[in-house]
Amino acid sequence: MTETAVLRRHIGAQRREFADLLDSLPGASWEAPSLCAGWRVRDVVAHMTIGFRYSLPRFVLEMLKARGNFNRMADQTARRDGSAFTPAELAGLLHANADHPWKPPGSGYEAPLGHDIIHGLDITVALGLEYLVPPQRLAIVLADTTPNSSSVKFFGADLSGVRLAATDLDFTFGTGATVEGLAQDLLLVICGRKLPAGRLRGESADRFTATS
Repeated sequence: MTETAVLRRHIGAQRREFADLLDSLPGASWEAPSLCAGWRVRDVVAHMTIGFRYSLPRFVLEMLKARGNFNRMADQTARRDGSAFTPAELAGLLHANADHPWKPPGSGYEAPLGHDIIHGLDITVALGLEYLVPPQRLAIVLADTTPNSSSVKFFGADLSGVRLAATDLDFTFGTGATVEGLAQDLLLVICGRKLPAGRLRGESADRFTATS
């Protein structure tokens, strides 16, 4: 099996498993805040499915509406589309498109796998759910996560003076005072998220912990 085939198999499995989890959420959870600032759970799922729902011309049109600012476009479409679909429809989009070949232009299939995993964690961590990403999938995403990678630079997290060290996988990132946690939690830190209290350890853990 080729590397691309392996990655696409992981992507399909991740989407199916996460769609199953979404099917089990009570209605109130869909309205709850996620780790993405200003986005409800339903808004995050809408964003996760944008690659299936928007053709290239539609994407370009939305970018024009946002005056060429990707972050503005993502925010506008997530909030709008999150309200336009029911929770069952949003989960159904992940089920129906588990094997969809979407990936960001110029990227490999590590990118959509990371996209699905990170935004899935934005939901499960915010809701306090016991959810562990399969380690083989997480390892693929972490291997593509270096201080100079475009994905790390995109999020712009201030990771100066800290060394992130996973307690469950062989993964470290950066140098300085050690901050420990599960590898999937450290991935969220690298992506600029503030985590609930108690998920990280170390004298600098408060830098990456939500205050409320």
